[in-house]
Amino acid sequence: MTDDKGRLILPKEFLERRHISPNTEYWLDGREGDLILLPRLPDVRKLYIEPTTGCNLQCRTCIRNVWEDSVGQMSQDTFQQLLESLDRLPDLTRVVFTGFGEPLSHPQILEMIQAVRKRGLSVTLGSNGLLLSNEMARELVSLGVDRIVISVDGVKPETYASVRGAMLSQVLDNIRNLNEAKREFRSLNPALGIEFVILKNNISELPDLTRLASRLNAARVLVSNVLPYTKDMREEILYGYEPRPALSASGWPVRADAWVTWGTLELPRMHWGAERRCRFVKDQSIVVGWDGGVSPCYALSHHYHYFAVDGRKKEVNRYILGNLNEQPLAEIWMSEDYVRFRSEVRGFHFPSCPDCDLRESCDLRERNEGCWGWSPSCADCLWAQDIVRCP
Repeated sequence: MTDDKGRLILPKEFLERRHISPNTEYWLDGREGDLILLPRLPDVRKLYIEPTTGCNLQCRTCIRNVWEDSVGQMSQDTFQQLLESLDRLPDLTRVVFTGFGEPLSHPQILEMIQAVRKRGLSVTLGSNGLLLSNEMARELVSLGVDRIVISVDGVKPETYASVRGAMLSQVLDNIRNLNEAKREFRSLNPALGIEFVILKNNISELPDLTRLASRLNAARVLVSNVLPYTKDMREEILYGYEPRPALSASGWPVRADAWVTWGTLELPRMHWGAERRCRFVKDQSIVVGWDGGVSPCYALSHHYHYFAVDGRKKEVNRYILGNLNEQPLAEIWMSEDYVRFRSEVRGFHFPSCPDCDLRESCDLRERNEGCWGWSPSCADCLWAQDIVRCP
């Protein structure tokens, strides 16, 4: 049914059942002969902000070893544009300061966090922990950061140093600074999480990781496989096509003031073939790069290459759906391309490249394109398999 201007009118009962406002606008799409209505809603729930692509470390596992992207910091003008965009995102609840750089190396990171917290939004911070001084820890606690995730890729000092080229003892001391600041402020937050990237040379330390997490009073350990950007890292992967033995999950007690809760260990999938799903789209997340470029996920937020599950080198081009210096986030999120992209990803309307019969002769697999469906293609995304994970 249409009105006198030819605009589509949906039945009132249809809208009420789906809790959709009658004023909602739609993009009209088609797939395999069917018409699909895609609502234009500013329903972003989670915002990832990349304050900088600079870092105080040069880890063996890092994407920065193979990209040609500029090293830059988010300007105050860009951040101000971002802040002004937040008022048009009524469903937004969490902001995550992280990315492929070290957020704490940005000179205005505390001001950024404070500005977000003033809007009543929850804040997660991802860090390597080396810049988490006693003073920084106190500031983060006082600002009300509710989660901090610190990367620890080795329980033994020599293992950690081989991956990150730094001293594990400094990171552990800084985590103790954080715990002391929480006690001083009588605060349960920020809850501590640990991120651990498993490799052949550190997998044996995984059982010790939960004991370390318990000693540090960490509430969560997130384990991820490595995304191999180099041939060296390709030799370190533990996942593949064939089913591998499942990793063993366990928990530990976490002291929370007068209460004791249970810490959780989250493990990745170890072989290709799971039902494909995108956590970024499922969680209604959006990624803003240091330059204001808006991408749908981490995997498409930079130019780089990596080695796919079959060992083939794959070039990835950054996928930008808009720039918040030119458009508000809500407008980018509700644009036709972005709305259609999320619809394609929800249904995972992409080929399955790793088990395609033509995979040996297909050169599209050498870049993030598909023989059908949307481009860029998510056809062999390791995040969608839960093989690679992030906070």
